[in-house]
Amino acid sequence: MASGSEIERLIQLLAKLPGLGPRSARRAALVLLKKRDLLLEPLAAAMADAAAATRACEICGNLDTTSPCAICRDARRDPHLLCVVEDVADLWALERAGVFRGRYHVLGGALSALDGVTPERLNIASLLERAKDGVVEEVVLAMNATVEGQTTAHYLMDLLGDLKVTRLAHGVPVGGELDYLDEGTLSAAFKARRAL
Repeated sequence: MASGSEIERLIQLLAKLPGLGPRSARRAALVLLKKRDLLLEPLAAAMADAAAATRACEICGNLDTTSPCAICRDARRDPHLLCVVEDVADLWALERAGVFRGRYHVLGGALSALDGVTPERLNIASLLERAKDGVVEEVVLAMNATVEGQTTAHYLMDLLGDLKVTRLAHGVPVGGELDYLDEGTLSAAFKARRAL
């Protein structure tokens, strides 16, 4: 076990990252400390630079070093399509997949009565302004397939009124085996079935 308070603090902070528990955080801290010149110091500098330069886009809520972000400034993006996501991580996942060439809107979470997340705490007012500006023709709701995500999607559908609103399909993933799927996924797949 590390004895220095600085080392313990490093381990505790690393353990707060997604996917790292206390044991993984200790291993990561040890690697960083052993390779101080190659990893720890450049990582610390990169983190300081990112903390100083990163800001939320004033239009969509994406994280970038400029505002408006690179996606909002890209003239090749279709301004008629607006994809609504819960979090920046969802936006980045869609960008990695390369499946969407419109613009985005980050809500900053999903409605959750248990967690106290009300509509006022989400980026909904600016979404309604953007969606009803006369340019947007379709709003794609790319909410997570959770109770909170689906509640948020239904709430937004009511607010968006006459606009064309679509959502991502749910069901059996490509390469998925029925035996390994949960009941909710199978139920969604049956409800969303279509003719061949």
